[in-house]
Amino acid sequence: MDDVESMNPKKFTRILVGVDDSPDAQLAFRYAMNRAKFDQAELVICSVLESDTMNIYQALSKDYVHGQRADLQEHLLQYQHLAERFGIKQVSIVIGEGDPGETIVKTIIPKVKPDLLVVGSLSKGGVRKYFGSQAAYMAKYAPISVMIVR
Repeated sequence: MDDVESMNPKKFTRILVGVDDSPDAQLAFRYAMNRAKFDQAELVICSVLESDTMNIYQALSKDYVHGQRADLQEHLLQYQHLAERFGIKQVSIVIGEGDPGETIVKTIIPKVKPDLLVVGSLSKGGVRKYFGSQAAYMAKYAPISVMIVR
């Protein structure tokens, strides 16, 4: 067992991080950035537009949904610029729609094909509660390694 390489932890190639405005999601993003830089991995930043936070009139309004999506995309672009300034060479963003845990596990992971998912453990109350209550679901059902940051 003198092979030092076999004692090193797994090196990831594509890291998916779920973000919202909760303090735990901010910590998860920082962890994912550091890990991506250390592993020289691609970083994919995602968030989910939850339709159940909209009332029926908002959900039926294409302009409202488009506005919400545009705001979320702008927010994710800020995360992307931060990661690029931090020195991560490959950074992209993904927006899903629906239930956060299910959308990430059933739609985003198969599409993005990451080998690590990083999420915060707590959700922020109100409209922006994207991930926290979903962390256990994602840890249980994701087909990849999951890091829950608190």
